[in-house]
Amino acid sequence: MRDISLHVLDIANNSLEAGAGLIEISVSEDVAGNILSMRINDNGRGMDEETVKRAVDPFYTSRKTRSVGLGLPLLKASCERCGGTFYIRSKPGQGTEINASFEYDNIDRPPLGDMPETIFSLVFLNPSIDFVYCHCFNEQRFDMDTRELREVLQDVPFNNPEVSGWLSDYLKEGISKLRSAPCL
Repeated sequence: MRDISLHVLDIANNSLEAGAGLIEISVSEDVAGNILSMRINDNGRGMDEETVKRAVDPFYTSRKTRSVGLGLPLLKASCERCGGTFYIRSKPGQGTEINASFEYDNIDRPPLGDMPETIFSLVFLNPSIDFVYCHCFNEQRFDMDTRELREVLQDVPFNNPEVSGWLSDYLKEGISKLRSAPCL
């Protein structure tokens, strides 16, 4: 995949297919520590130990529409190629957690990509699912939790045109401010 945000989208879609009602996505850019990491945690069906082992095999997929699953194997290979780590934790009935890290300055590290658009797309296209997004850049932090937003919006859905426009701007501005704010 061209960038990390596409990996996030792929994994979040796997979570949705596994019946998750809550998907937590975090991205941490620690420039001084030379680490870019991401974590995706869901409360979906989860996987047994054998399925977890097979999940990084490109010739294994649980989907019925195709016979290969390249998302996790490509992410794992990219992490390893960039001096990072990759692991999956999962238990049936308890959900799945995927962690991936990269050396921040590694020449082979894919770019982060358009995280605001990725998170916006997930929320907009899945208005009944809860998403928690945390993005850290050095000492700065941006958080978005659809459960909190639902309390304010009450019965107005995320795919309402006015709400979706605001949400898109909120994500873009929040993540953009991370890079422009002075480090603490």
